[in-house]
Amino acid sequence: MSTLIEIQDAVAQLPSNEKKALQVWLNSQAEPEMTAQEEQRLLRSLDEALRDIDGGKGVSMDEVRQRVGSWAAK
Repeated sequence: MSTLIEIQDAVAQLPSNEKKALQVWLNSQAEPEMTAQEEQRLLRSLDEALRDIDGGKGVSMDEVRQRVGSWAAK
């Protein structure tokens, strides 16, 4: 199977549960898309986080591990 037409024909013959599994897998392969504005906001946030860490602000990984449970429960 090497052409899109062949793949489409094969997918059309799959049972619906396998089509759904294929859809989930294909979605997991897609790279997330960010707008330019979202990317700039993320980069600014990361720069700020690095400045905080360099300035001694932040928590250790041990403390993060301890807090994760309470964060996930929210």
